[in-house]
Amino acid sequence: MRVPAHSVCAAIRDDIVAGVHEPGGRLAEEALARRYGVSRVPVREALRTLESEGFVTTRRYAGAWVAEPTAAEGADLLELRLLLEPLAAARAAARRDEAHLTVLRALVRLGRERAGRGAGEDCAELWGWFHETLAQACASPALIAPLTQVRRKIAWMYVADPSERGAQAWDGLGAVTDAVARGDAERARSLMAQHTERSSRAHRPRGLGAATPPRTQRAPRGTEIARART
Repeated sequence: MRVPAHSVCAAIRDDIVAGVHEPGGRLAEEALARRYGVSRVPVREALRTLESEGFVTTRRYAGAWVAEPTAAEGADLLELRLLLEPLAAARAAARRDEAHLTVLRALVRLGRERAGRGAGEDCAELWGWFHETLAQACASPALIAPLTQVRRKIAWMYVADPSERGAQAWDGLGAVTDAVARGDAERARSLMAQHTERSSRAHRPRGLGAATPPRTQRAPRGTEIARART
């Protein structure tokens, strides 16, 4: 069975965001096919999609390369996030269901517990799940798609100070969740705008400054993608 191109695309994108494929690096189809355990056809399709998303650039007669975003592009992404996140919160207040609320409340509870133990650095995954769930709760594909892409590219270009995910920040997300649960769209919008502005100030460009941590190498994803065949 042929591996779907979107699975290969997700794997390559994840590795770009994680720094496995560095900005300006060559993305040879044959090498990628070996890494992910697929043929060159889905790799080629995946690279076209990633080019449309801005993660990859192609050079005539030279193939595909990881894009090298500028500081100005990064600043635009943070500003765009300031517009999209509050809108998503407002839409979620009007359209969420009980399943979304259950997940949001559970994530806030876990985030508070970890932050209370001083484990702010361990909250990154919970943090991402919360924002992804809130985006899904807005029930608007036209909003979810650009917001998801903006968040991915910010994660690629910036590193967040772990203090961003401290107890106070989780209290703020708890207040957003309460507003969403009450169906108070304007309150949800206002609180999320405040949260996103604070969060943006805690972001630093990757590779600049002593606070930027080294980016770890990820294991090849060929085995993981190969499961799509079964």
